[in-house]
Amino acid sequence: MISFTYEQVSLWLGMYLWPFVRVLALFMTAPILHDQAVPARVKIAFSLLVSLLVAPLLPAEQHVPISSPHAPLVLAQQVLIGATIGFAVRLVFAALELAGDVIGLQMGLSFAGFISPGTGEQTPIVGSFLGMVATLIFFAINGHLLLVAAVTESFHSLPVTEGPGPQINVAAMVAAGGEVFRIGLHVALPVLATMLILNLALGVLARVALQLNVFAIGFPATLLV
Repeated sequence: MISFTYEQVSLWLGMYLWPFVRVLALFMTAPILHDQAVPARVKIAFSLLVSLLVAPLLPAEQHVPISSPHAPLVLAQQVLIGATIGFAVRLVFAALELAGDVIGLQMGLSFAGFISPGTGEQTPIVGSFLGMVATLIFFAINGHLLLVAAVTESFHSLPVTEGPGPQINVAAMVAAGGEVFRIGLHVALPVLATMLILNLALGVLARVALQLNVFAIGFPATLLV
């Protein structure tokens, strides 16, 4: 009769649990996969599949048993690492959506919105459009495969260990959040400059041709931009 000790079972469970937690944290925060439109069962199943493929490739030094007194710390480390990777990718999408919101505000389309299937909330249409374009580009460049490759590579650069976790630079994370506004402004700047020139031209036209209905031509003109 084959029997297993508690230590062996604990080690085997830890071998697959820690990669599963890191991958799941990534999929919970990464763009597209974190949306409400993706069922939780799909996220869990996909995370389980990736962890089953990655875990056997890890060296024995990263096999931390779940019975270890440091298990809660290891769990927190995996969640932090996976969420950080997903957050870094999410910043790019957030910057484009911010640019779309600013452009829509200048074009007078801030009132136009629809219910986003991802968040369940009403979102501006221009920001959602740029978000969809970013999603298509993401899949076109195999971004979903790059995400899996990134989380797989992270086990080599940030291994599962019972010791102190990776040093997280909080200032760098705050600065990365500020990059969202900078990138969003840079993306929207050409349209904002064009809209400024157009509004100045319409203002001069309204002063010169008093009988001209500027509002009748102003809104279609902004849409052409």
